[in-house]
Amino acid sequence: MEKNLEKLWQSVLGEMELQISRANFVTWLKNSRLTEEKDGTLFIVLPNNFAKEWVENKYHKNLLGIVRNFDDSVRKLEFVVSGQKLEILEKKAPVGTAVVFENKINFEFRVDPESNLNPRYNLNSFVVGPSNELAFGAASAVIQNVGVKYNPFFVYGGVGLGKTHLIQSIGNEIRAKYKGKVRPKYVPSEKFTSDVVWAIRNKRMDDIKRKYRDVDVLIIDDIQFIGGKEKTEEEFFHTFNALYENNKQIIISSDRPPQSIPTLEERLRSRFEGGLIADIVYPEYETRVAIIKSKLQENKKELGNEIIELIASKVRKNVREIEGVINKIIFYQDVRGSQINEKIVEDIIEKTTQNFSKRVSDSQIIKSVAEFYRVSTDDLVGKVRKKEIVEPRQVAMYLLRDILDMSYPYIGEKLGKDHTTAIHAIKKINIEINKNSSLFQKIITIKELIYKS
Repeated sequence: MEKNLEKLWQSVLGEMELQISRANFVTWLKNSRLTEEKDGTLFIVLPNNFAKEWVENKYHKNLLGIVRNFDDSVRKLEFVVSGQKLEILEKKAPVGTAVVFENKINFEFRVDPESNLNPRYNLNSFVVGPSNELAFGAASAVIQNVGVKYNPFFVYGGVGLGKTHLIQSIGNEIRAKYKGKVRPKYVPSEKFTSDVVWAIRNKRMDDIKRKYRDVDVLIIDDIQFIGGKEKTEEEFFHTFNALYENNKQIIISSDRPPQSIPTLEERLRSRFEGGLIADIVYPEYETRVAIIKSKLQENKKELGNEIIELIASKVRKNVREIEGVINKIIFYQDVRGSQINEKIVEDIIEKTTQNFSKRVSDSQIIKSVAEFYRVSTDDLVGKVRKKEIVEPRQVAMYLLRDILDMSYPYIGEKLGKDHTTAIHAIKKINIEINKNSSLFQKIITIKELIYKS
């Protein structure tokens, strides 16, 4: 059976998006494509030599592992640059025909060059539940009252929970509603930073001012990444003020609330807190079922209720993990022609949501907890009994048990306590996270810090 290379690569990209940050995925892999397979070798096209070198050095092992999960006949990956000739394809072409790659395949809808918005994101495909209804309601109000209600609008939550989907949907809905008369612009914070760096080097700061201030709606994604970048923060501060004073809408996303971004300047933090702050948390069971059904409908596929319920009960981390599982199931159905049953689905879930503990150490967990709570690791693992250390230490104990499944004596010893203290702390956190949404969100954020590290 001939392989569907586009579907295979879509599935591989879905898996990679779970393993690396959104910014890295968009920068290095979003515009890649799988173009040919020959004798167990897959040929992957990248837009330029820099991207080829980066992906080859950084992500080759990850990509090969994921590809082999889908197709164990693959032995090797070759990376080539768009526009370069490929020997194996030339052999297939008629004599005298030059074969070159062209950027014809794009796995997402074409991004609008003026607004940077991806038209695949819209509110109709955003599944609403208790985990995100406040953020969705605020987004709807912003669309109806641009620059007037909820300005700025700050939405935060963990990786893969739908923040980018929501904020880009706002931009797309505004473009459609106001027929182009209200001009939105979407930018990841890394792009804003790189533009500022370029402008400084080339003495072209006026270009940046025109680019980001001559808009009606500025949508900036992952604002936490500008923290600690002095020139970027300064330029964004002035851009924010210029837009706000002219009643232009500002929409911001982050993986945590403003007060939990330790490197962010106080003047920016106070600006963000002057509008509406809404969170998106992990979707509960019913919302996960709705998301699965929505994704299946989007792909014109069907699964039995028992399979849907199995996925919803086992895949709890985020929406991106759910998408990864659905993509792999579709791959099995379309490419392998496999009949889907509960055993296959359980195997897919296990591989897709594999435990990160193999790549996480106890020191990484302790360091991430200390960083989040802004305490020293020495205090966290020492005998000190300061009040401000109690919760961080208990959370560290809980995460050592939750992520690494360490023994109580080891956890107690690691954090300067005995095993009975560890047992008490972990039981307490287990109870608290089910009734204290603030603590629950803190633990989600810390886990994201751990996995990113």
